[in-house]
Amino acid sequence: MTYKIVKTDAEWKALLANKGAETVAFDVTRHAATERPYSGKYEGHWDQGSYACVCCGAKLFDSGTKFDAGCGWPSFSQAAEPGAIAEIVDRSHGTVRTETLCAQCGAHLGHVFDDGPTPTGLRYCMNSASLDFKPR
Repeated sequence: MTYKIVKTDAEWKALLANKGAETVAFDVTRHAATERPYSGKYEGHWDQGSYACVCCGAKLFDSGTKFDAGCGWPSFSQAAEPGAIAEIVDRSHGTVRTETLCAQCGAHLGHVFDDGPTPTGLRYCMNSASLDFKPR
């Protein structure tokens, strides 16, 4: 997959450090690591605004679609805009899941599942470390 924004690992590390991103942000966004459940700063965060990619700033989710899935990670029922999220098959850890990526820069965000609320039935289960909150 080709992305509009491409940087080296060193450039991503420097960018995230300059932003004051969480220490796990590089491993999560660039190497598909997962933060521990209930450890992310946005899991219990309910302010009004939008959630953007911590790497490139692309708008990913609106707070109005955030819900408490009880899974330990921030969960959303839909992307902010069509095409904001890219999806690929993830066969790691002995299972098949749908991995979600920022469509602009390829940052790993988390996974999407089909056990969310109506009307979409989707649960975008995201790592807080991959997100940046922008208040309204």
